[in-house]
Amino acid sequence: MESRPLRYFVAVAEELNFARAAERLGISAPPLSRAIRRLETELGVTLFERTTHSVALTRAGEVLLAEARFALDALDAAGRRAQRAAGPDRKLVLAVKADGDAGLLEPVLERYATDPAAVPVTVRLCAWLEQPGLLRRGEADAALIHEPFDRTGLDSETLIAEPRVAVLGASHPLAARDQVPLADLGLRPGDVHRFLEDMRHEGRDLAQLLTRVALGELVALLPASVADRYPRPGVVYRPVPDAPPSLLAVAWPQHSRSTATAALVRAAASVAAAARQGDDGGAGAGQPVASTSARSWSLSGGPGRA
Repeated sequence: MESRPLRYFVAVAEELNFARAAERLGISAPPLSRAIRRLETELGVTLFERTTHSVALTRAGEVLLAEARFALDALDAAGRRAQRAAGPDRKLVLAVKADGDAGLLEPVLERYATDPAAVPVTVRLCAWLEQPGLLRRGEADAALIHEPFDRTGLDSETLIAEPRVAVLGASHPLAARDQVPLADLGLRPGDVHRFLEDMRHEGRDLAQLLTRVALGELVALLPASVADRYPRPGVVYRPVPDAPPSLLAVAWPQHSRSTATAALVRAAASVAAAARQGDDGGAGAGQPVASTSARSWSLSGGPGRA
């Protein structure tokens, strides 16, 4: 199957309108419609239910959309990585949410720099959970990211598990408490993920979020390391003892064969292990967890070369 009909299909599936999809692709509607018909014939399935007024995906179309997006991302990513590999200066791109590294970023980079496979690192700061897309599109080689996230096409290792804290305005009634159970926030353990997703829509970065908390506009739930790293007037941090922990992971493309990326994963696992032992290389706030794949990469010296 060629990539062009897949790109045509994705455009129609996302627009659910042949005219808009054709405009987006820079072609006219009739050849687009013919291309979709040929694709359906090739696959032997109906991808769209069409009427004079609407276009809707069939079940087969929904499945193909998910797979096609992944396949096209992988194809584009291969091209980007090849272009970077052919460039005069090799580098590794590490995607990190600003203020979302649990204090690991600097020690990981320092440890990584001592590895013989290390290359210069460009840190790409990004928004909440933007990292998986950057990895799949080949715009980043590795990422520090909080779980859960979309692991499609990715491998990952959990590095640390931090307790969570409630972030409250100083005048909030709960600010006088020594700790705040989830029930006092109107939450159950199963509600935390949804709550965090809603919270992430309230501000692109931590500074915005803390400003809104200080103004009394919202309450946040954040990893405990934030309390030590970002003290702020008008904001108090209180432990939430029954909240599920905040998990920070290192992630990379599933089929990566880059020894430089393998070295960074080893460095991240090493720094996390040092945090467990209370060494200077750790973040201090989290409890590291086992890192099976990172250990196997370390033993083999990396899975191969990019």
